[in-house]
Amino acid sequence: MPTSFVNARLLTPDREIPDGVLVVEDQQIVYAGAADGAPAALGATFDLDKRTVSPGLIDIHVHGAEGNSFIAFDADDEVLEKYSRYAASRGVTGFLTSVAFADHAGYMRACRAYPPLFERGVSGAEPLGLHLEGPFLSLEKRATFPAHWLRTPSTQEMAEMLEAGDGWIRQMTMAPELPGAEEVARQCVEAGVVVALGHSNASYECAAKALAGRWSNVTHMYNAMSGLHHREPGVVGAVLHSTDGYVELIPDGIHAHPAAMQLVLERLGTDRVILISDATMAGLPDGEHDFGDLHIIVTDGVARIPAGNLAGSTIDMNRCVANACSLLGTSMQDAVRMASTNPARLLGLDDRLGRLETGMDASIVVLDADAGVALTMVRGEIVYDTGIVG
Repeated sequence: MPTSFVNARLLTPDREIPDGVLVVEDQQIVYAGAADGAPAALGATFDLDKRTVSPGLIDIHVHGAEGNSFIAFDADDEVLEKYSRYAASRGVTGFLTSVAFADHAGYMRACRAYPPLFERGVSGAEPLGLHLEGPFLSLEKRATFPAHWLRTPSTQEMAEMLEAGDGWIRQMTMAPELPGAEEVARQCVEAGVVVALGHSNASYECAAKALAGRWSNVTHMYNAMSGLHHREPGVVGAVLHSTDGYVELIPDGIHAHPAAMQLVLERLGTDRVILISDATMAGLPDGEHDFGDLHIIVTDGVARIPAGNLAGSTIDMNRCVANACSLLGTSMQDAVRMASTNPARLLGLDDRLGRLETGMDASIVVLDADAGVALTMVRGEIVYDTGIVG
């Protein structure tokens, strides 16, 4: 039996349909288009009153929310379940669990423990795999990570993590200037893992070579990387000169000035930018919070460690979409492309996610005018609803 949403504004990959109809059946989209071309049998039908329907948001870089931290993970599936429900209420239908640990044993615990939880499933947003933010990062650009968490790239260590991850490691952030980084990047690419350039003090030449090679994403642009100088353009200069790959932006107005983010959009275009939350403290009030070895202080919605470094963000993905429009001047369609279509393509999941098209997974979000989330559906199942379907 199909379920249909009518009187909707649909955001497809290449156009906006103001009087659209979306029909879902058997976990898939069977129609997404104008009302006058909709199938005759609509099944259970819900009037969206001109609300926007877009493909579900995909957060490829998030550490947790509401005190549920993947970094403090200790083989507790409750953390994953609680986060998935929270994420769904913010329009997220898919996410990577971004993790970092003090030692190899921590990474191995996570790589072994998460895959069975992913396969078992959760009641909210869908876990799409692991993002390892470390341990092969620059000491100079470690940001919040303690120095003793970082190590020189090791093919042996990477091989053990890949084996333990059982195909669920989707992304690895690594500094390309470190000895052995190229060999580890080769391992990752051969295993189908996205290699992201981040937490790096690389020279322009080193970063440019990496971006022209095996590094296909850039972790939180501008943050924790060598900056642009007229005699040493650094990682930032290499990214702005790059012609391939993707670049993450945290559009909270804190991690990067709007003008700096607009420069990335103007130079690279919305087809190469991915909006992320990098959230750690989303949903938490101001105050002091401990996550493993990390002590984080939230003041006026800004999360920092005691030394003053930013410690991720407190923003949610639906607000990332809203901020892309208000701070950066993008259209809603471009904002959704950066928050859904592009991350799906980076992860190689664009055959089922990131677009409102026939045959795609029915993983969608219904947004109010201010990007508030009214309903979230994951693979045809409504996992969050403010009253649209009763």
